[in-house]
Amino acid sequence: AIIMSSSWKASALRCALHEGVLNDGHEGVSSISDDRPLAMIYNLGYFHRLIKDAREAFRGAGEEDDRFLHTMAAKSNPVASFLHEAKIGGLGIECASIGELSLALSSGLPSSMIVFDSPAKTRAELILALEKGVYINLDNLEELKRVEEILKARPEIASSSSLRVGLRLNPQIGAGRLEELSTATLTSKFGIPTLQYHDAILHAYRDHPWLSGVHVHVGSQGCPLDLIAQGINKGLHYVELINQAHPGRIQYFDMGGGLPVNFGDDSDTPSFKEYADFLRKHCPTLFTGKFKVITEFGRAYNAKPGIVVSRVEYTKDAGGRGIAVIHAGADLFVRTIYLPEKWPLRISVYDRDGKEKEMPSTVAAAAAAMMTMASLLLDL
Repeated sequence: AIIMSSSWKASALRCALHEGVLNDGHEGVSSISDDRPLAMIYNLGYFHRLIKDAREAFRGAGEEDDRFLHTMAAKSNPVASFLHEAKIGGLGIECASIGELSLALSSGLPSSMIVFDSPAKTRAELILALEKGVYINLDNLEELKRVEEILKARPEIASSSSLRVGLRLNPQIGAGRLEELSTATLTSKFGIPTLQYHDAILHAYRDHPWLSGVHVHVGSQGCPLDLIAQGINKGLHYVELINQAHPGRIQYFDMGGGLPVNFGDDSDTPSFKEYADFLRKHCPTLFTGKFKVITEFGRAYNAKPGIVVSRVEYTKDAGGRGIAVIHAGADLFVRTIYLPEKWPLRISVYDRDGKEKEMPSTVAAAAAAMMTMASLLLDL
């Protein structure tokens, strides 16, 4: 069943308990077993609805969908079965590491729907990606030189129709609300800085006719829509310059992800429609069909449809502060552990039958076995 009401989380938890998902398959036994004290529960109907929302928002009524390749950032949920759900929904996969690329390749997705943009690709990883024909975003000019060497040594790859390579540019337009996760500042570590290397970027496309894409990504969360649009337009400016000098060269524009997620409640704001409408107004070139546009949304697909369920293993008191020891910690919530004020999570308490309880006033923090003493999960 597709559970779409605001109470879907409680309903899903009760269903999981009753059907034995969390207790070794003993249906009707309302408890979480020692072997399964921790679980991720996803509302797949909600997830697929978000995919549909994204595709319809960017496509528009009566328009063709082939102008856009929507991918899901594998880092947002690299569980193989969930990547399979993304594939069912028609999403490609964006891979920021060789491990993620391996998962994407093993998922059965066609190479044309896989994006590989790790900033630290080894020579062997580049050769694999080139052989497989996935779309590759290069992070820097040294990496471009390395690919040039590989293609000279492997002419069969250089002449392949599946060769798709672009450069990641840093538009250097400033930081969003979360400076630590902003990737378009003057000193951001990803991409080629456009203010410093403007001529070198244009020369790269002049000297390497197999370069066919441009990629920008302003940040992962915390960036307002107008800042994202500024970064996209900076990238589109380079598309225009390159195509003026080399007509039709740019066939792919990767606009990244970073659509901010509202973690305060269950509403999907901003929605994909709001974002697409904003971009139609401020970045109209995206919708002209002159090139294929790639998106890399992650949390926008994953944050709201999923919950993590943990058994409370112990409770204790530390100087008047109540602590619940649970099984989910720094292994799952790295950002929240170290920056709780910037990455807050909502926590609810349920009894053994899956009924929501009032948050105990004595339970002021939840801790997990994998945390350091200073890394309390969240003040409740």
